[in-house]
Amino acid sequence: MSGHSKWHNIAAKKGKADAARGKIFTKLGRELLMAVRSGGPDINSNSKLKDVVAKCKANNMPNDTIDKAIKRAAGDGNQENYEEVVYEGYGPNGVAIIVNATTDNRNRTASDVRHIFDKFGGNLGTNGCVSYLFDRKGVIILEKEETKQSEDDLMLMAIEAGAENFETGEDYYEITTAPEDFSQVREALEKEGLTFAEAEVQMVPQTYITLDAEPARKMGLLIENLEDLDDVIEVYHNWEE
Repeated sequence: MSGHSKWHNIAAKKGKADAARGKIFTKLGRELLMAVRSGGPDINSNSKLKDVVAKCKANNMPNDTIDKAIKRAAGDGNQENYEEVVYEGYGPNGVAIIVNATTDNRNRTASDVRHIFDKFGGNLGTNGCVSYLFDRKGVIILEKEETKQSEDDLMLMAIEAGAENFETGEDYYEITTAPEDFSQVREALEKEGLTFAEAEVQMVPQTYITLDAEPARKMGLLIENLEDLDDVIEVYHNWEE
């Protein structure tokens, strides 16, 4: 669930995700709840819900778990009341960090986030202090070993669907889109039978910062502890891990 990092370590990310599967599903359940609350339970008419469902599937959330979460969110007896909050700040050596969270208690969440920033050499800033260093983009990651199409065919498919860019890494393909084109590109690729290792609209850094050993250690702990908070959905940063 961590923020955009050019997918340098698929195996490491997958291993971490597998270990935290239950917590990830709980957080995704909140996102489904908020999407249903904002646009209703019909995935065909609620584009936000459709995108969250795609994110759930990329995180290997079972279909029946997704369906149950949507039905629960749509139920009249559901009194859960969450709101989205965004925090911005700096990690060691000025690394830019954006934290997306959902909460039913703003004071609790702000206190928890601030404590972790302070503990690991960062400082929480004001809204807007680092967001200008990121671009909002649709990001779709496909693992090469899970993709039958050739690189050329896949690139053509993505560009024809409306993608902005197509990059090839050692063991992945990365497709980026304008936020407003993300859904149509994702759906076009889904119709071709493709499955995604990651599929969501993210905050993508314009440039990256490298760190020496000790600041990197603190930065890793800062991100890990932020992601471990129940209220935190995503952590974006411009650290070149």
